[in-house]
Amino acid sequence: MNHPRNIFASLALIFAISLTTLALAFPAKDCQLIVDSEYPKAVREAIREAKKNIRMIMFEASYYPQYPATPSNLLIQELITARKRGVKVEVILEQGKSTDRTSQRNLLTGKILAREGVDVTFDSPTLTTHAKLLIIDGETVIMGSTNWTYSALTKNHEVSVLIRSPEMAKALTGYFDRVKAGGSKAK
Repeated sequence: MNHPRNIFASLALIFAISLTTLALAFPAKDCQLIVDSEYPKAVREAIREAKKNIRMIMFEASYYPQYPATPSNLLIQELITARKRGVKVEVILEQGKSTDRTSQRNLLTGKILAREGVDVTFDSPTLTTHAKLLIIDGETVIMGSTNWTYSALTKNHEVSVLIRSPEMAKALTGYFDRVKAGGSKAK
């Protein structure tokens, strides 16, 4: 005979798993696969369509002063252009040890963006923010493996998705806000 505690524990586990599954299921109006070199064009178009706000978390966003027409420089410029046309742009960048390559590149990018009025936050140095995420106008989400670096945007195999889902955007905005709260403003 099954003990009532075992039955209750089993039911509680099934219920918890069900809630977790429901919490991760979001309706989507549209979902598009973005692979390899398709990413810059897809993101550029999404940024240009933004009307209210853009929130971005990026492990590495590299600006290359010596190569102004690189794909990452052009995407960074798109964020600045969006800001200048009145879109609220918030960016969270990874910031680890000040001597590592990613941190150095993000510091430069953060300074460039902040100088142009973009709200830039560096994550907590005690945590690695490895996410690559954009949330646009509380409706469009772009996430995947793609960093904003020359190699990621031109040479690597990368996979991202563009999802139009206000529900997913809302959940990820909550995540964005939590990460931002643990960071520090760019100077």
